[in-house]
Amino acid sequence: MTTTEELVSQVNKMLDDIGIDMAGLFEDFDVVKLAYTLKKNLSLLDEMEEELERRVGELIPALHSMDKKSRDPHIQWLYRKKRNRALALERLHTAITAHRMALAHISANYEFYLGKSPIKVDSIKKDELGKIKAKEKPVKLGRIEVLPYLPYSGDVLRLLSREGVEIRETFKFIKGKLREKGTVRTRGLRIEVEYWSDNRLKRDKIDLPADADIEEELRKRYGRRFRWRVLSFIKTKGVLINNHYTVDSLSLAYSLLDPKDGPEKLALDIFRYYFLTSPAERETLGLYPGIKQCVDCHYSLLDLPFKREPDFKTGYGSMLLIKKCEIEKMLSGKRTDISSIPNYTLGGIILYGITPWDEGKVSELLGINVEDLTEDIKKFVLSGLHTALFSNVDKFEKFMPRSDKAKKFLSLLQG
Repeated sequence: MTTTEELVSQVNKMLDDIGIDMAGLFEDFDVVKLAYTLKKNLSLLDEMEEELERRVGELIPALHSMDKKSRDPHIQWLYRKKRNRALALERLHTAITAHRMALAHISANYEFYLGKSPIKVDSIKKDELGKIKAKEKPVKLGRIEVLPYLPYSGDVLRLLSREGVEIRETFKFIKGKLREKGTVRTRGLRIEVEYWSDNRLKRDKIDLPADADIEEELRKRYGRRFRWRVLSFIKTKGVLINNHYTVDSLSLAYSLLDPKDGPEKLALDIFRYYFLTSPAERETLGLYPGIKQCVDCHYSLLDLPFKREPDFKTGYGSMLLIKKCEIEKMLSGKRTDISSIPNYTLGGIILYGITPWDEGKVSELLGINVEDLTEDIKKFVLSGLHTALFSNVDKFEKFMPRSDKAKKFLSLLQG
């Protein structure tokens, strides 16, 4: 049986080899071979992770956290050894996250076929590599160009140390944006109500949206005899991605991809990710491990792609995503009415409905076909849901059937 130090050495050696081997795969980009290699590497790394986590266990204090008086020179080597183990485990976690993100990007951008039968990335076998064909999906999520720059060896700082000042500054900028806590937004009110029922005074606690008409809402529930007070505000906050391995991987990849516009490209990819997917899809995709299921407060990163919009103001990108998530909740239970509309064009319809943009700009921003978007807007208008979901429905009039337009015109003539 190997000792823990031998296992640490094996892990570091394996990660070094992976870093060298992966670099060669991108010289001649073969997505089938790449997917197979990533899957094979990931299975080995997962085994190593399980064993190393069992061996390392709880971390003891690092040397720099102890003052000089409390350091025992006879046991400093124990702390160094523990630190080396912890660093190897951190490196392993980062490498595993990078592999999973890469596989998720490939699955989101390509379909694989063995003959005419579709197969999943996990099902690719070595003896079938020459027989499997990859086909690009019409709608892409993430950015396939970042794959060569993900830290497959898990050594983010060593990879970054090879680069110049511009890339390092971009790395720090992106990491700072991703670790930024969202600006708090009051989402609702928690209220205590005292009311009379069956000649007895009773108390109740309820949550109401921040923009609700409190008196009217309470009158509906409790009649005319009540009094109330605000107990607390329901607020939202927190980071956009609650996984520092994902944050490091994205910061490195996008700073290497484009030191100048990398942050804006990342923001646009995350924006598209939310608009092109449904909540159920976001639970399983794995493009950005640890990302929020829905945006519920302002992140300055999401403003970057929209700085040049004429009506831009702080929180522009975040507010669009917040509205999208709110409409998704409103559509709960009504999705069967528009079952023929795929999630990605539904996202385009929502963006069309909440912005002053035309269908051409929406399709360009989200990377979807404008003809498909136009056709699905017509189906959406036929369902009548646009009148329930959007405050301004004038934009949808040109997509109404001619008979409906004629009826509306006659009703206007008749006053």
